Amino acid sequence: MVAVKICGLNDEDSVEAAVLGGAQMAGFVFFPKSPRAVTPERAADLIRRVPASVLTVGLFVDPDDETLARTLDATRLDLIQLHGEETPERTADIRHALGLPVMKAIAVETSADLERAEAYLDRVDRLLFDARPPVGAPLPGGNARPFDWGLLKGRDWPLPWMLAGGLSLDNLAQAVRESGARAVDVSSGVEDAPGRKNPEKIRAFLARAATLEP
Repeated sequence: MVAVKICGLNDEDSVEAAVLGGAQMAGFVFFPKSPRAVTPERAADLIRRVPASVLTVGLFVDPDDETLARTLDATRLDLIQLHGEETPERTADIRHALGLPVMKAIAVETSADLERAEAYLDRVDRLLFDARPPVGAPLPGGNARPFDWGLLKGRDWPLPWMLAGGLSLDNLAQAVRESGARAVDVSSGVEDAPGRKNPEKIRAFLARAATLEP
């Protein structure tokens, strides 16, 4: 099976669909510009519905120390996802200060973008490869935009990694086959509109992932 993170959860029904459907990770967005954003307090309410067997992931975009501290004071997070322009040094500082595992998102358009990941290998616990957003896009992710999955095929990363970017029920099998991904991250692909998750789409995506092998 392919592991799944459902990102951008912001209501009880979608959290329940993710948990009961077998998601390995539940993602919550702490980036105010995102239509999927939740406050730390709202996230805390939702995370109470997530069992310890499911990792809770907090997505941040170039966060300052105060934002991280305020969020972690309010809620339980198992993994920090950094989805901005955080440098390897800043990423390592956050990981050390919080004492939590960190996953760094790498924006990909060409094979040259993958080389950027090398600088993070000894500073993070996981990598996430997402499509580079269009020029001028307000969001670094969740843009329903895929990239050439074949760029990842056959690469031997020393850390666990996830595939993101424009994934949906319709293209999941192809994405896994072409990239070799053992874990995927989906957000817009299980929505009716930006920020509006569809529990049925979540369940269907998870059911399909459970049948796949990279």
